[in-house]
Amino acid sequence: MRVATWNVNSIVPRLPRVLDWLEHTAPDVLCLQELKNTTEAFPVEPVRALGYEVAAYGLGRWNGVAIVSKVGLEDVVRGLPGEPQFDGESQARAVGATCGGVRVWSVYVPNGREPENPHYAYKLEWLSALHGLVGTELSTERPFAVLGDFNVAPDDADVWDIEAFAGSTHVTEPERAALAALREAGLSDVFPRPLKYDHPFTYWDYRAGNFPNNRGMRIDLVYANSIFTGAVRDAYVDREARKGKGPSDHAPIVVDLSF
Repeated sequence: MRVATWNVNSIVPRLPRVLDWLEHTAPDVLCLQELKNTTEAFPVEPVRALGYEVAAYGLGRWNGVAIVSKVGLEDVVRGLPGEPQFDGESQARAVGATCGGVRVWSVYVPNGREPENPHYAYKLEWLSALHGLVGTELSTERPFAVLGDFNVAPDDADVWDIEAFAGSTHVTEPERAALAALREAGLSDVFPRPLKYDHPFTYWDYRAGNFPNNRGMRIDLVYANSIFTGAVRDAYVDREARKGKGPSDHAPIVVDLSF
């Protein structure tokens, strides 16, 4: 089985690239983030024409997540149990489904903006809700993974220059502690398994020179239980998908499993 995750930074303008990538990479399951549209507006038909079922969850604006699968979509859940709101509103940041016997969640963790911003506190509360979900999912003996844009770099080596991030989100101790709590609960980071690059960054700001000079971050992650990680045969960041005209600012992660 091939499982992948990709923050597409708006599904509508990125759709031709996504469809081409699905055809050539042929994942069995693809988790998507930052759709920037509603559930109803997700372009289901072009994706379905390639043989995929779709479970989308979007409320418009700047979030939205989806799972597309060639191996079935069962027990779909939209939103985290007990997740917090921001400014009194829910945001579409998580969708879960069972695909070919593998339980996956596509997540788009809040950015946090700045440590003093209310959105940062919301981010930590949201990660706490994710921790609660993980505890529930781990009670079932089946392959399980949380994939997506975590908006946290787990380690200093996961950013191009840690000094450039002084005082910024994505690298603060509370954010990293939230990731550590997920690992302590029973999940493992599928990386570090870099097969092509010493530091497999997944995000590069659009500003000129950041991508070709590899000034990036590793904030898109695959956290999985031991059944899932024990079946990993290959895992890589597809940098090619970040190239060319009109790309997302994120690259996909691809994980090949032995089942």
